[in-house]
Amino acid sequence: MVFFEVCGPNEAMVVSGVCYGKPHLVAGGRVFVWPWIQQLQRLSLNTITLKIDTQHVYTRLGVPISVTGIAQVKVQGSNDDMLLAACQQFMGKSENEIQMVAMETLEGHQRAIMGTMTVEEIYQDRKKFSKNVFEVASSDLVNMGISVVSYTLKDVRDDQGYLLALGMARTAEVKKDARIGEAEAHRDSGIKEARAEEQRMAARFLNDGQIQQAKRDFELKKASYDMEVQAKKADSELAYDLQAAKTKQRIKEEQMQIKVVERGQQIQVQEQEIQRKEKELEAQIKQPASAEKYKLETLADANMKRVVMEAEANAEAIQLKGEAEAYAIEQKAKAEAEQMAKKADAWKDYQDAAMIDMVLDTLPKVAAEVAAPLSQARKITMVSTGKGDVGAHKLTGEVMDIMDRLPKLVQTMTGVDIAKAIKPTRV
Repeated sequence: MVFFEVCGPNEAMVVSGVCYGKPHLVAGGRVFVWPWIQQLQRLSLNTITLKIDTQHVYTRLGVPISVTGIAQVKVQGSNDDMLLAACQQFMGKSENEIQMVAMETLEGHQRAIMGTMTVEEIYQDRKKFSKNVFEVASSDLVNMGISVVSYTLKDVRDDQGYLLALGMARTAEVKKDARIGEAEAHRDSGIKEARAEEQRMAARFLNDGQIQQAKRDFELKKASYDMEVQAKKADSELAYDLQAAKTKQRIKEEQMQIKVVERGQQIQVQEQEIQRKEKELEAQIKQPASAEKYKLETLADANMKRVVMEAEANAEAIQLKGEAEAYAIEQKAKAEAEQMAKKADAWKDYQDAAMIDMVLDTLPKVAAEVAAPLSQARKITMVSTGKGDVGAHKLTGEVMDIMDRLPKLVQTMTGVDIAKAIKPTRV
């Protein structure tokens, strides 16, 4: 029967017996063990904390003191030689027994180091003391397979009051230095305070001046910056407007170019449509129209000849009619001339009577023409001033007044006094 054994990382297994000339060491692993002919033993690798208390040890100057140190030790499992030495030293022993061996060794070295140093060195330079103990103890414990992980001096004390007296002297010195330092500090404080106040006032005045100067510089720079900002802003706005105008112009140019292209395409389409319609017209209209034109031209030629002949006939008829009418007018004019001549002869004999007859014959026509506007009026409004005639009598009176002025007008125009001519006839 074969047993398979394992252990954790804080433990080491030691196998001895058949097949091994020296013990087989396994730190934190597994191993096969043959029962009855092989033996398995375990060794702890845990860290051990030791409190090393050394009482009444005389230092180099003969002052007895007590020291307490803390050490951390463990069996080294990563080094086969140290692990083999530990097995030889502590195999079969308990952890307390290993702890006692390590403590006794460390305490002996701690006592030895205390005897080589003074109380002041141990108290004031604890790091040096701890380093000495660590180095001396490690050299011995390594041979046992034990490594010192760390060592720290925890406490230093004495029963004679040496440390107390040392502390009191140091305390008194420190207090004296403190009082002197306090007085000097007060003095220096007053001096420094006065100087500080002087410097503060000077700094304040200087600072106020610098503040005013800084304000002035700030206002000047701000005004300059504002001018630059406004100028840049104006330039930016102008540049933006210019760019916007250019962009709009480019857009318009592109739109116009698009329209030109579209118009060109439309023109091409229209030209093609015109060509198509021309061909269609050629096929559907022109050829039939040519035949119809020939027909119409033939008809128009015949009709023109007919109209010319009719016009010639009408012109001849009109000429004949005109000659007849001219002859009639001529004969009528001759008759009227003869009549007028006879009237003239009669007027030579009867000048006044003829003139009176014409006047009398013309007066009714004149009266009708004078009264004609009144006959066309729809409404007549007459305003009386209280003097003269009123109503219809007024209207007829107005007409008669006009007729009464007629002889004077005729006399002015012709030199004939109608009224004078009529009066002898009436007698």
